[in-house]
Amino acid sequence: MASPPDQDKQDISLFPILLVNFIGTLGFSIVLPFLVFVVTKFGGNAMVYGIMGSVYPAFQLIGAPILGRWSDIYGRKKILFLSQAGTVAGWAIFLAAFFVPLIIISDVNSAMFGAFSLTVPLLLLFTSRAVDGITGGNISIANAYLADISGEKERNKNFGKMSVSSNLGFVAGPALAGLVGAIGNGEILPVILAGVLSLICAFLIWFYLPESNPRSYTEKQTDIKKVVGFENKECYAHKEKITFKDTFKIPYVAFMLVLYFLIFLGFNFFYTAFPVHASQKLHWSIGEMGIFYSILSLLMVFVQGPVLSAVSKKYSESFLILTGNFILGINFLMLLSENNIVIYLSTLFFALGNGLMWPSVLSLLSKAAGKKYQGSVQGLASSMGSLASIIGLIAGGILYSNIGGMTFLISAATIYLVFILSFRLLKIQFFCDRKAAAETA
Repeated sequence: MASPPDQDKQDISLFPILLVNFIGTLGFSIVLPFLVFVVTKFGGNAMVYGIMGSVYPAFQLIGAPILGRWSDIYGRKKILFLSQAGTVAGWAIFLAAFFVPLIIISDVNSAMFGAFSLTVPLLLLFTSRAVDGITGGNISIANAYLADISGEKERNKNFGKMSVSSNLGFVAGPALAGLVGAIGNGEILPVILAGVLSLICAFLIWFYLPESNPRSYTEKQTDIKKVVGFENKECYAHKEKITFKDTFKIPYVAFMLVLYFLIFLGFNFFYTAFPVHASQKLHWSIGEMGIFYSILSLLMVFVQGPVLSAVSKKYSESFLILTGNFILGINFLMLLSENNIVIYLSTLFFALGNGLMWPSVLSLLSKAAGKKYQGSVQGLASSMGSLASIIGLIAGGILYSNIGGMTFLISAATIYLVFILSFRLLKIQFFCDRKAAAETA
């Protein structure tokens, strides 16, 4: 079925999907400031906290490609709702951890893993992250949805708006956690609020988000059994089976997924090492850490908003990816300094580099995927990001323990490897533009 022309796509408002993305990010980030303290309270240590951080991407690695493929078959809205329902269930389990007895299942004390206790509440926290992770196709399906409703000229700008909504959520979440925590029960109330926000997000998806995938319009499947794969044989006969093998055969998609993996890997070295570096080497307090991330997020909002909107009209995605990666590498090199002025100045390079590069990567990937495999490609990309997160979070901690701040040099080297490989995108851009133009003709 031919995709609708650009003017028809523009009839679908961006606001619902941007609001869904903002609320989802807000609900996630509101718990970040105190999660490590909850893990410690229930018997864990830093090692347990690190493993818990990798549980979500580990299960997302499994779930995201399946959900992405389902969204190609059954429509974005149904699967996005299913994914969000999993997030609500995850927060419900997380909240239950505060009300079960603190029963110790096993005590561990070793030179490698340190001393910690495996408790019932801790197991519930792990279960919560696993449930949310296995249904964690929110971002990939939202990206596929955005690609569905974006015309050729607006695609890069719209992905920038999606990134802005995420960054606004990351700005508001920790700040709201501080306000709610000041009321009392500083750990329970933010979790309740996160669950309520996730429930509101599911409500918005079901009642206010229009379907974006034209394939779903021709299919009369509303029963939930059909969503999870128990459709009638006669209905199935009218569907075209989408396999992962087919997805990898799409020209240039495999190459772009490699870039996707490397970008996430470089960032996750940073995400693990910087908090420890700021605490131990820079001697920052929690408040100073919060100020740093707030400034960074606000700069990201500015770059991915008006700045990206302006430059995307003049330059191609491939050029912005190259430029952004080069600038981003400078940021990681600046982090080798222990001077606070240099560290804060690095946020400009981080925001500018990432703000130009990342929405452009998503935009070009969506062009390469084409209409037919949009959800499948976005799901695989999410899994590549999850795999890189698992490796990066664990390896980043090990690297920093052994080489300290030189870990940022590894991040810079990874990003500059992406920069070198990205020169091939100048050729890929031509192919993707022709493909996107043909699909919207």
